[in-house]
Amino acid sequence: MFLQSLQLRHFRNYQEQYIEFTAPKTILLGNNAQGKSNLLEAVELLATLRSHRMARDKELVQDSEAIAQIKASLQREVGISDLTLTLRRNGRRTVNLNGENLRRQTDFLGVLNAVEFSSLDLDLVRGSPEVRRHWLDTLLVQLEPVYAYILQQYQQVLRQRNAFLKRHLETLNLTALQSELSVWDAQLATTGTRVIRRRDRAIQRLAPIASKWHASISGSTEVLQVKYTPNVPLEETQSEQVQQAFLEKIQQRAVAELHQGTTLVGPHRDEVELTINQTPARQYGSQGQQRTLVLALKLAELQLIEEVVGEPPLLLLDDVLAELDPSRQNQLLDAIQDRFQTLITTTHLGSFDSQWLNSSQILAVKGGAISSQSPAF
Repeated sequence: MFLQSLQLRHFRNYQEQYIEFTAPKTILLGNNAQGKSNLLEAVELLATLRSHRMARDKELVQDSEAIAQIKASLQREVGISDLTLTLRRNGRRTVNLNGENLRRQTDFLGVLNAVEFSSLDLDLVRGSPEVRRHWLDTLLVQLEPVYAYILQQYQQVLRQRNAFLKRHLETLNLTALQSELSVWDAQLATTGTRVIRRRDRAIQRLAPIASKWHASISGSTEVLQVKYTPNVPLEETQSEQVQQAFLEKIQQRAVAELHQGTTLVGPHRDEVELTINQTPARQYGSQGQQRTLVLALKLAELQLIEEVVGEPPLLLLDDVLAELDPSRQNQLLDAIQDRFQTLITTTHLGSFDSQWLNSSQILAVKGGAISSQSPAF
């Protein structure tokens, strides 16, 4: 999988920019707030239709412009694909593959695969469960593009059920609402079960890979465990049993839900537990150890996507070398080699040895404009 070119129009701080990629590794060099991260964000949007920064579309379109566009040409084993994503300040996105507008956005997913690693990823350890759910869902969208549709269905039912509970907040009469509520319960359990089973399956595959990477990076001094803890008990993974457990838990929380006017049961309340030596990672050790954990997760993502899709994905590294000590930097750079096409942002070239620099394309980024740079810079 090789990204040959990228074209940005009215995206973030890019007015009009065309970039051709000529090497397996591209270093984007420049001061902060010049547009380096924006370029990686554009590639990530083509891969997942999601932004790492959880940005809304109107934030991605340049001020005074109605639309922004991201175009790319991608070489894969099956041939070349041309992708276009059009973002509108007020309105729906359009996705286009090889000159054809796609009716379903899910058909756009899975063409380009990418893993982004940025300083924001430390929130995977320190942040709220929502951050870890977002990370897992973004990975799943690439492993199984239909998951985007499944998650969308669940979120739609959840919104409608929450609206129903809010409308009847004052009623507090469960019996009177039971028949209508049971319709929403059934839909929530059906769509939620699909989400739960896929999340469980993904973590089952990712966890051992992440543990191996973690052992390698930490010199086998620490044991990482990645565990999916769904809000609905998951003793059995068969669809019928999960659905039954879901409905039983909804019934247990019915009165509390009416009191609070919101849905208290379902995958929107799931957690992914990260533990080092059986201690929750957020309470454990230094920032360095937390960075080791995130690095292991990211390398595991790369490996798992490669196993599932049959080609190595792109790796997007957003200013992470500055966050890692020399030992972890070397672990990361050694793992990459020429196996993954890598786009890496940095404010200086000091972290790279001459071999890396000589085999990399170096692009200078300044004020939303990109120019070639020689390694001797």
